Amino acid sequence: MARNITPKEQDYSQWYLDVIKTAELADYAPVRGCMVIRPTGYSIWESIQKYFDEAFKETGHVNAYFPLLIPISFLEKEAEHVEGFAPECAVVTHAGGEELEEPLVIRPTSETVIGHMYSKWVQSWRDLPILINQWANVMRWEKRSRLFLRTSEFLWQEGHTAHATREEALEETLKMLEVYRTIMTEILALPVIAGEKSEGERFPGAENTFTCEAMMSDKKALQSGTSHFMGQNFAKAFEIQFQNQNLDLEYAWTTSWGVSTRLIGALIMTHSDNDGLILPPRVAPVKVVIMPISKDENKLNNSILPSAMELANRLNNVLGSRSVVVDTEFHMRPGDRFFSHLQRGVPLRLELGERDLEQGAVLAVRRDNREKMLLPISDVENSVPVILEQIHNDLYTRALNFRNDNTFQVSDFSEFKSILETNGGFIKAYFAGGVAEEKKIKEETGATVRCFPLEDTSTGKCFFTGKDNAKMAIFARSY
Repeated sequence: MARNITPKEQDYSQWYLDVIKTAELADYAPVRGCMVIRPTGYSIWESIQKYFDEAFKETGHVNAYFPLLIPISFLEKEAEHVEGFAPECAVVTHAGGEELEEPLVIRPTSETVIGHMYSKWVQSWRDLPILINQWANVMRWEKRSRLFLRTSEFLWQEGHTAHATREEALEETLKMLEVYRTIMTEILALPVIAGEKSEGERFPGAENTFTCEAMMSDKKALQSGTSHFMGQNFAKAFEIQFQNQNLDLEYAWTTSWGVSTRLIGALIMTHSDNDGLILPPRVAPVKVVIMPISKDENKLNNSILPSAMELANRLNNVLGSRSVVVDTEFHMRPGDRFFSHLQRGVPLRLELGERDLEQGAVLAVRRDNREKMLLPISDVENSVPVILEQIHNDLYTRALNFRNDNTFQVSDFSEFKSILETNGGFIKAYFAGGVAEEKKIKEETGATVRCFPLEDTSTGKCFFTGKDNAKMAIFARSY
């Protein structure tokens, strides 16, 4: 067990921060609640961003950029929206040495300014749909911050689309939710539950909010991405109107959807252990590290190191440029070199020593389960990708099994409270309550409705109100 990392069983919050510090992912900024994303952390974000961006473009979306500053009057046009975000807004009142005529809000999200622009761009049904995504930073003045999970400034993408019909907009909302679910599953090895948010958990101003919910290794839920069906609320607030094919004037139907650097926090808390970071291979900045090892400096420099470099070049041709690196920190002891890469979450380590080279083999060590195996050097282009694929699959399966083992179905509130106190995790229960009932449950237990899972359409008697025809809901304490 690492001495520089607090065991998660002892103090989960400190363990989380220790993993981030040891892996050099991020650090606290001088401004309260803000963070500096260090190169390794940003490389992970770039990998995540790449997969999402490709998926967005494959579904017909294009990227654009909208201003950081938003007139405060824009937020006030949609009452529910301003009520939801007003406490989190950072407001600029002075610029250029003078007080501004109208205060400007640093965007907490961009629905309002994008709605304003769409009202200028949309005149006819021929102008629709508009399918735009933005990669940006946003600011929400958090009272209690935690690196990656909840910071005052964070990075994200926000998609904003406008459509001619309700059906088309709702289809878009669910399509993007499925894009999120697919990438979280297939790239990040996160088993997420796709579902609809309850009335009390909806995005301010949305008609419906859909979500991907993941269970962290402390059994709490993390909202990992959301897709919102905005109906015509923002279209009416910002006059996004178009002339339909019958020459009648209609309001557009809009959506918005987003994921953020919070996903890095999800990776840490889902996969990592008490020795440090564990990363799914597909988003690891370094997928494989090759470690030349020898006490004989002459053999190290003249045969082992050149062989390691050649091996790295061969693997980089298969796995992608810069996916494989050679460790040349020869001033460090081999054990310290091993542990350095282990704590940074490199999925696979290849050790190459004198005897290995003589045998034409390399010793492979997996980060996730520490399994060791000898691989023929002549076959690494075939064997290493297979091992990386197995690491991804095993990480996903382990996380899925953990979630399943900590998911319970209840039929009454007494059992609900008992399980939360003794075990935690996800609790499935039929629920037909409204905002008032959600509030009571949260006040008494700390748990909220995470979602009504789309995959479970069964109905039954509400565990809290006793009403019939209640939908299946998932409750949990959350971040």
